[in-house]
Amino acid sequence: MEVRSSRDDIIIVDAGSGMRRLGNRMLAEGRFEYTLLFTHLHWDHVQGLPFFKPVYSPKTKMAIYGCPFGMGTMASLLEGVMCAPYFPVPYKALLSSLTHVDACDLDIRISDMRITSIPVNHPNKGLGYRFEEKGRSFVFLTDNELDFAHDGGLAFDDYVEFARGADLLVHDAEYSLEQYEALTRGWGHSVYHHALDLAIRAGVKRFGLFHINQERSDDAVDELVADCRRILDEKGVDMECFAMAQDMEITL
Repeated sequence: MEVRSSRDDIIIVDAGSGMRRLGNRMLAEGRFEYTLLFTHLHWDHVQGLPFFKPVYSPKTKMAIYGCPFGMGTMASLLEGVMCAPYFPVPYKALLSSLTHVDACDLDIRISDMRITSIPVNHPNKGLGYRFEEKGRSFVFLTDNELDFAHDGGLAFDDYVEFARGADLLVHDAEYSLEQYEALTRGWGHSVYHHALDLAIRAGVKRFGLFHINQERSDDAVDELVADCRRILDEKGVDMECFAMAQDMEITL
């Protein structure tokens, strides 16, 4: 997930497989300064980091924020992503200038943008983020299980307040209720209509379904969106609802 401020600061959230293509774009644009925020360090959120070409350039300066949750430091944990026998180039050999900040309760400013964090309900813990700038707000809550209490997680109402009034909420919406009840309760992801309920109660303007199960076809994703829109119509709620997709760009 890439976020740009009104002054064109580049903030990257997590480092999944999309980092490879993002790196190519950054090189094409001649951009070498970024802020990287990690929600957590499960494999699908870090596996793209070794393939982010700018980290091999001495021109690159990147501030890395994340919470190690008592398992070391961000620097030491990221070193494990690029160690033998999994990757041939060690993390310490990167030519870029990387600054690591262990931040479990983030509250920072980048230009006019304020970024704050909240613990999420996920195995091994994690963080969600709220971005606010010039009266606009974006809340990103992936890997957040709304119907299960993981160690370090918060209650449903806490997430409602964190997302209150956001112009855009992007939330984990991986499962149908049938999938969840049959097998995946406690795996760290939400039923899509529980995420929709959060969006409704928080009074957000736009709701993006995210972290959708990888086995869903495009038609099946369309069905999820249609069901959410049906629920919104039945409740008389004026909210834009859609599924997040690769290369989607949203301007607030």
